[in-house]
Amino acid sequence: MNPQEVGKMMAWLLAAVIGLGIASPNTAAEEPTRILFTNVKVFDGQNESLITGQDVLIEGRLIKKIGSGLSTRGATVIDGGGRTLLPGFIETHAHLMLMGPNLPAMEATTTWEDFAIHGTRMAEMYLMQGFTTVRDAGGGNGGLRRAIDFGQITGPRYYPSSAFLGTRGGHADFANFTSPVGESTNFSRLNLAQEVDSVADVQKYGRNNFRMGATQLKYMQSGGVVSAFDPWQLVAGSQAEIEAAVQVANEYGSYVMAHSYRKEAIMKALNAGVKSIEHGFAFDCEVAELMKEKGAYITTNLTAFDPGLLEIPAVRDVPSSLAKAKSASATFANYIPNMKKCPVKRGFQTDCVGSVDACNIQIAYEKHLNNEFFGTYTSLVTMTSVGGEIVALSGDMMNPYGEGKLGVIEEGAYADILIVDGNPLENFSVVGTGDQWFGADPRPESPETIRVIMKDGMFFKNTLPNESK
Repeated sequence: MNPQEVGKMMAWLLAAVIGLGIASPNTAAEEPTRILFTNVKVFDGQNESLITGQDVLIEGRLIKKIGSGLSTRGATVIDGGGRTLLPGFIETHAHLMLMGPNLPAMEATTTWEDFAIHGTRMAEMYLMQGFTTVRDAGGGNGGLRRAIDFGQITGPRYYPSSAFLGTRGGHADFANFTSPVGESTNFSRLNLAQEVDSVADVQKYGRNNFRMGATQLKYMQSGGVVSAFDPWQLVAGSQAEIEAAVQVANEYGSYVMAHSYRKEAIMKALNAGVKSIEHGFAFDCEVAELMKEKGAYITTNLTAFDPGLLEIPAVRDVPSSLAKAKSASATFANYIPNMKKCPVKRGFQTDCVGSVDACNIQIAYEKHLNNEFFGTYTSLVTMTSVGGEIVALSGDMMNPYGEGKLGVIEEGAYADILIVDGNPLENFSVVGTGDQWFGADPRPESPETIRVIMKDGMFFKNTLPNESK
């Protein structure tokens, strides 16, 4: 091989290593796959009525064209049979790596293999329930995304937060009760959760999270109900510490999501520059006004307002947790009327920690509650375009999927598409709802009424006839 040939080969190898996507010198460029969806009604993720008389052409990973009379040359044609085509759903608050059954068990007896296997199964389950994008709200690092994106496992687009960041005794403190201050834990060693008790800690572990593949940071500001040490009323972390998290996120062009219950915590987070309020149960119209001023979002697990919450074994059988749950339920009773009175941009949140089968049931029930509380249109927007706006907050540097929009059906957006039976604006159950939580039968691998699941221009489910042209 002469020096010129060596130089060309070295240039190709370098380009491959740094991810420029240059093909092998012996590989001819392939034409992008063309798929044409015809005879469909379109919910574009934003408008309140379905679009009719328009076909949708996919070319490669993106939606190439939306219109009538589109050329079928070289395309695989899918006849939607008058069904509804809509964007893939977006879950904005999941924990794919946390299998339960409780925090002490995960701390004391769970290995990295257990977490990885559970995360793999959760990823596939989410995709087959129609979720083509998931934002992980703590516990997942960049490895799961790499495995999904490289085709090693099946799953949705994945936006991880890496380790929960929280104070000693706060909602990210998963250490055993007798664990001394400063001692490493199972969660900290695996970068699932890190204790941060100063501005310097927040900066160090926040930067490490981005190093480990995070697309945004998660700060645990309030306490919880089933956790061991923290009252739900807790407002943890100084203003300077929360601002430090925002500062680190800004360095990476990204943002902070904050676990915030009390109104004081929510307002404190928003004024520090937090862009995504998680749970936000004390939401009211004053919070809404500040959220709009700051360009912020909220995600709330509506199962928290279900009467059956007090019957969860982890709540019912632990006196301290039961007392916290009763107190929290009484305090947060006005969330739904306040959200209806002063609506803001709200993302879909399930927040399930547990087995794959249990989370599958909870996801379907969360879909159902969204419709029960807020109606079909608001629920669909919550699950699509608003979710797309939230994950895009990760910015140009940290967003791994920056080639197109998510959560919408429009030209140039990613080809993340569902086709469902009927019209979900009239019958929301076609998106795969379940009207029972505890005691419900196991859910199917994928709802029968979801006929097509496409992510990145690739079919992961298709029960409709197709014809190559």
